Amino acid sequence: MKDRDDIIALLNEKGIGFFSEKHIAVYSIKEMEEAGVAHAERIAKNLFLRDDKKRSYYLVSIRNDRTADLKRLRAMLSSRPLSFASESDLESILSLGKGEVTPFALLNDDEHKTVFVLDSFFIDGTIGIHPNDNRETVFLPARELLSILEENGISVTVLDFG
Repeated sequence: MKDRDDIIALLNEKGIGFFSEKHIAVYSIKEMEEAGVAHAERIAKNLFLRDDKKRSYYLVSIRNDRTADLKRLRAMLSSRPLSFASESDLESILSLGKGEVTPFALLNDDEHKTVFVLDSFFIDGTIGIHPNDNRETVFLPARELLSILEENGISVTVLDFG
C-alpha cells in the first residue's frame, strides 16, 4: 500500500514541482474550507463511484464548487447507472476509509479496476489532492498527476463538467 511518505517520495523522485500544506484531518470539502487551506479554488472534490453491477469503478475529481450529476456523468462515460461505492469497496480497492478519497489511492488499486475521471478545469493548471493522508493537501500540475497514473497502468479520462 502506498502511503503519504511513498507519494511524497514518488513526486520527489520524478522531479515534479509541488507544494503541500498540512492541516487537521478533513473528510469533506466543507471541512477543508473550514480548515482554511490555501488555494481552495484548486482543490478537487473526489468521488468514488461504481456502476449498478459493480463491474466498473470510477474515481472522479471535479472542481470543488461543482455538483456531480450522476445521470449526466453516466451518459458522458457511456456507463451503466452510477452510485457511490460502498465503504467496503473503498477499503478493499483503494485501501482508504470514508472521506479519504484521492487520486493517489489509485496506485493501491493493483487490479486496475478503477478509471480516473478528471474535470477538464484542472488540466492546464494545478490540482490540490491528499497524498493518501487527509491531514495534508499536495498541489501539483494536473498533467503530472495524469502522467503518474498512466505510467502505473491506470485508465484516465478527462471530461468537461462545466
